Amino acid sequence: MGYKCIQCGFTIKTLYLQYSPGNIRLMKCDNCKAVADEYIECEFMIIVIDLILHKPKAYRHLLYNVINQETLKFQGLLWKLASIFLLFDAYKCLILEYSKGKLGSSMSYSSLVSLCCKMLMDVFLGNFMFLLTFFFMVKIFLHISIGVSRCNDILLGLLISCYFKIFLIAMMVWEFPSSVVFIIELFCFSSNAVALKVMTESSMSRCVWTCFSAYAIKLFITQAPELILLGKLMQGWSQMPFTLSLKSTFI
Repeated sequence: MGYKCIQCGFTIKTLYLQYSPGNIRLMKCDNCKAVADEYIECEFMIIVIDLILHKPKAYRHLLYNVINQETLKFQGLLWKLASIFLLFDAYKCLILEYSKGKLGSSMSYSSLVSLCCKMLMDVFLGNFMFLLTFFFMVKIFLHISIGVSRCNDILLGLLISCYFKIFLIAMMVWEFPSSVVFIIELFCFSSNAVALKVMTESSMSRCVWTCFSAYAIKLFITQAPELILLGKLMQGWSQMPFTLSLKSTFI
């Protein structure tokens, strides 16, 4: 994964020439003739704002020109980001369970074990199915061959574009409704789609559908036990009037 022009995505050898400390000249892209990466001279907050605004230029700067396999310990960064991602997902599960009133000091041992099992299923099985569906859709729907290196690049881009999950930390300090969790997930979804578009150069609509399929499968896997329970309750309620009518007839 080499350096890229943030304007057109064309591969370039170097972003700038340094004549002396603090004296650099930004290189121009051979394809579009524009400055290859103007964010080099920008403040960090400007880059953050452009990332929040989902500007593809900011994503190219971050994914290609800042986080580069040639300049960083790529595998170590990948494992650290994956661990942070899973921790945030576990905390999200705790927030949702707390909002349902299932957490408290009077929890029994069986309830605690059941909660731990549900969290493990949500965090590990849910994300495993999410990644499986995501890469399947990338290969089939976006028609992109996925090798080990390419898979690592896309996975890193996917993890980095989930930076909105950091706002879950604010829920440790201030009390927010549980709906904020779904708003954060929505921002992560849109950010994943933009990052996928930047890394695959596919159409935005196809990237949105790819991410939507992965999120839908993850939601189905994590909510499957509750959906089954809800189905059984609805089935029981549908049979109640018929049972009552039979009792009233015999009485």
